[in-house]
Amino acid sequence: MRNARANSVSPDIPAAIALQRQLAEQVKFCSLPRRLRIVAGVDVAYSHAAQRSFAVAVAYDIKQQKVLEVAQAQRQVEFPYVPGLLSFREAPVMIQAIEHLQHPPDLLLVDGQGIAHPRRCGIASHIGVTLDMPAIGCAKSRLVGKHEAVGEERGQWVDLVHHGQVIGRVVRTKRRVKPVYISVGHRADLDQAVALVLRLATRYRLPDPVHEADRLAGLLKPKG
Repeated sequence: MRNARANSVSPDIPAAIALQRQLAEQVKFCSLPRRLRIVAGVDVAYSHAAQRSFAVAVAYDIKQQKVLEVAQAQRQVEFPYVPGLLSFREAPVMIQAIEHLQHPPDLLLVDGQGIAHPRRCGIASHIGVTLDMPAIGCAKSRLVGKHEAVGEERGQWVDLVHHGQVIGRVVRTKRRVKPVYISVGHRADLDQAVALVLRLATRYRLPDPVHEADRLAGLLKPKG
């Protein structure tokens, strides 16, 4: 799917929506790789004054529970902010950072939505399909769908439902801390996605690779 790269899309809203629907049709639901060792946590920050975006990809060893490598990228922001089309604004620089990693990841863990999106193609699905890599979305807020209240204890969860379809899960990763919204991005299984996020969320609300990517992306952007 490399011919449909996110950075090939101009700020044409109808064309972006059409491509998003095409990508959504290519999302695959399947078990995660049996030999899952390296996860790449990915996030982006902005300098609104300079109209630039700054992405960080963190290669994280699951067994050793440590960061192996950090890659970064920055580029001019070319797509306007449009609700539901954030991936066209953020995916190009995220993909650049991922491709700079010397440790090829087995899975992408993206700060954003997978199929928990109005057109079933959030940024984790967009990047996962574009690179044809297993991807999971782990977002801090809900974009669409409804859910029941989540228990206060770590590990408790409820389904996130939209138009009668389970599109993700709302998961408590820390006791009495706001939950996260987990959904399949591409080539992943929801049960396994939840289990992996809980395994990697050892200290913070977000899983460790994403927390570190979020922290470092914020440090990259110019102050002021």
